[in-house]
Amino acid sequence: MDNTPKLITETSDLENAMKTLSEFNSIAVDTEFIRESTYYPKLCLIQLAAGEHHFAVDPLSESIELSSLFQLLQNQNIVKVFHAGRQDIEIFVYLTGNVPNPIFDTQIASMVVGLGDQAGYDKLVQHYLNIDIDKSSRFTDWSVRPLSDRQIKYALDDVIHLSKIYHLMLDELTKNERLSWLNEEISALTQLSLYKPNPDDAWKKLKIRSYNSDFLNRLKHLASWREKRAMTKNMPKNRIARDETLIDLAGTNPKTASKFEIIRGFPGGSSGKLVPEVLQTLANAEQTPRENWPKIKADFRRAKAPTATLELLRVLLKHITENEKIAPKLLASSEDLEALAKDDNADIKLLKGWRRELFGNTALKLKSGEIALTIKNNKIHLISDNNTKKVN
Repeated sequence: MDNTPKLITETSDLENAMKTLSEFNSIAVDTEFIRESTYYPKLCLIQLAAGEHHFAVDPLSESIELSSLFQLLQNQNIVKVFHAGRQDIEIFVYLTGNVPNPIFDTQIASMVVGLGDQAGYDKLVQHYLNIDIDKSSRFTDWSVRPLSDRQIKYALDDVIHLSKIYHLMLDELTKNERLSWLNEEISALTQLSLYKPNPDDAWKKLKIRSYNSDFLNRLKHLASWREKRAMTKNMPKNRIARDETLIDLAGTNPKTASKFEIIRGFPGGSSGKLVPEVLQTLANAEQTPRENWPKIKADFRRAKAPTATLELLRVLLKHITENEKIAPKLLASSEDLEALAKDDNADIKLLKGWRRELFGNTALKLKSGEIALTIKNNKIHLISDNNTKKVN
């Protein structure tokens, strides 16, 4: 039997492979891509596996058409299994306009079963299969052809192991009655809006210190301009202008080309080819009615949370996540804890769904003094306010 890994480069071979995979209830999916010089990722390889079958597909082949694969990804009767799949899913959304569905993400699942925050694929393979995976091809340029047998095998190992891990994790989640928790988290990955960023929201990702409304209005327009240009030209945003350059432009608000000489990192200075576009963008910002300027919530300025309350919530989080064997970052982010420390009615995930049941309600009782934290035999315990009744 020939065990040499094969690369599918013909449409007919792909259609036969997809027909084979369509007989299964779940398939493991992974991709290899590059995006160092582009805004959108360039798909270089697709790996799929189910049962004893595994396939590597070459999307760069001139003799292949991927419609049969895309149809399989939309089959509602087949779970598509990814590991840290957001970028993989983003690629398929870019190519097809649709999110693969239904999906399962083993990295998210690893947080639910208590294997730490954002466990790597190699950690899961070692944990569930006691296998050390080959990492030698991790930094391959997957756009270069031909691919070696070793590269193809490395890529296929990702989905071969992933398919096995999925079934083991599914059994564990079902046994622990946490499948509903996972499904709630996975649902966020299936939202199309996640993969189609709104240029008008691009400013929200920038790290800023000023919340002056004039400044924010200009920054919003500049960030939107950069995002749209990056999309149109399919090039990285920072090659157009770095974040700090946009922030400097928004703060300086140059009116003429000569003023661009003092802008940090602006390509070409006052003679840069983007100067007219930026000046027009800033002019458009000034003409925007104030009611259409960015709206800043009262807590956006991040007033400092009560230090003692925040520290108690952190201790409680550690206590509960250790007892329940769940990753702390899945249960509560630092921002969630700060928001809860400031406001019992904060609009955060921590006070909704399974998170509220597992942590939120207890945290509110701790804040109100209904329960307290104590240490006995070097272990943290929760007790009621009369210090006589142990809670857990």
